[in-house]
Amino acid sequence: MCGIWAIFGSEEDLQTHFEKACKISHRGPDSFCMQNINHFTNCLFGFHQLAIMDDALGMQPMRIKEFPHVIMMYNGEIYNYKKLRDHYGFNFTSDCDGEVLIHLYGRGGIDFMAKMLDGVFAFCILDTKTKKVYIGRDTIGVRPLFRLYKEKQRVLAICSEAKGLLGIEKVEEANGISQLLPGHYEEYNLGNDGKAVFVCQNQFHSITVVPKWALETSCQIPNADHAANIQFLFTEAVTKRFMANRRVGCFLSGGLDSSLVSALASKFAQENGVDYPFQTFAIGMSTESTDLSAARKVAAHIGSEHHEIVFTPEQGFEVIEDVIYALESYDVATIQSAIGMYLVSKYIKEKTDTVVVYSGEGADELCQGYGYFHFAPNSKEAEMESHRLLNTMYLFCGLRADRITAAHGLEIRVPFLDHHLVSYILSIPPNLRTPKGGIEKELLRKAFDGTDLLPEQVLWRKKEEFSDGVSSVEKTWKAILQEHIENLVTDKDMKDAPEVYKFNTPQSKEAFYYRKIFERLFPNRSSLIPYTWLRKWMN
Repeated sequence: MCGIWAIFGSEEDLQTHFEKACKISHRGPDSFCMQNINHFTNCLFGFHQLAIMDDALGMQPMRIKEFPHVIMMYNGEIYNYKKLRDHYGFNFTSDCDGEVLIHLYGRGGIDFMAKMLDGVFAFCILDTKTKKVYIGRDTIGVRPLFRLYKEKQRVLAICSEAKGLLGIEKVEEANGISQLLPGHYEEYNLGNDGKAVFVCQNQFHSITVVPKWALETSCQIPNADHAANIQFLFTEAVTKRFMANRRVGCFLSGGLDSSLVSALASKFAQENGVDYPFQTFAIGMSTESTDLSAARKVAAHIGSEHHEIVFTPEQGFEVIEDVIYALESYDVATIQSAIGMYLVSKYIKEKTDTVVVYSGEGADELCQGYGYFHFAPNSKEAEMESHRLLNTMYLFCGLRADRITAAHGLEIRVPFLDHHLVSYILSIPPNLRTPKGGIEKELLRKAFDGTDLLPEQVLWRKKEEFSDGVSSVEKTWKAILQEHIENLVTDKDMKDAPEVYKFNTPQSKEAFYYRKIFERLFPNRSSLIPYTWLRKWMN
């Protein structure tokens, strides 16, 4: 996890942008660099490094002798960089996974480069020979990338988070800042005056298509059995993400998704001689909360060094504003689940030396795990909803996972969003993936049934929402939040809400409360989320 920031075509003194670039310093607490480029006096790069791979030679913006005209900056992890290096005979100058972007670009151009990356990433490349700028983002949008393009002024600015773009060029247009779409890259020309001109936007991958890197480098699925293939691909997705020179751990709620990730990552650590105990982290409002109880069983089964964090309602209330600032969102469901994640991430940062954290994010979207999928009219509609959720994860659950961990200088790894795994599961006939008989994710459960990877009662544990799983025995976290907010928002506030907040008008006192905080932190930026997250079907 790092933070990237850049501007092209600015007529202001570039030093005035220093403060804006530093608004994302939390994403890369290890080192910082701001750099302009010879002969491109009105462009500037800013990079905040979280040193995970080759901290000595991995500083960015990166430039190598073989391709001196290519300046590269990116945030993410490229899991197949060694395979690509060996496959094409690239002459690396570092052990930084990101260097492979430069070599791929030099070999085949931007489209070839983007299609060959197995990983999660947001990148910015300046080609000083062709005077072009390229920005791009991974297929599901695990790593964020915001951009502000002012067509009249011909200024392009990018940042890992929207807060680093606020106020640029003294323009405060409500719709000026937006996220680059996942699986896309954009091309800009730089004129002789250094000004940026938009050329095109291209989609290089989609979630339903087998990634080009898997086809080119012979990452073949072994057989025709769906459960066996899911086990193979998911195990591969977990193990290749153990790529780090820093300590690795895992969020563990005790649910199916995080338990599978924790078990496979812990197994890999033990079998490969990792020289530290694998840590797992669970959070709840009571030692008897269902999440903590289940996580305890899993940790004992896999032999992890387990940490339990118990929080009070007051501790949750205290961080609401910090959570909204980190998220840059006012979505109710996102904030509710982010509070617990914020507190456990804070604990990891302050009490341990773990920096890379696995998570089970994405399984519910991919495997139709949300409770409302039980009420889908048919498998075709359930399939369409799964696609919609995956394609918009970057606005909700994916956003939460990235921003909340980044706020504490941690790097999150999400194997359920592995492109190869996703494209394979989506190729399975929809009727085999729809919940049946009260059981969701049946294929995923069957893939690991009989392996002793997890206790049976955990492997077949029913899905619970995060806000329910962390709750005390007496009352859910969601209910506690709503009771706390009830007297902080008046009936008159709700009556006036359609006039005060015309876009995405709050429909509850809780939504109004979050929106009021958001507007104070990010005035006139409600368009950062196009709509709020809601269940598709109800019982």
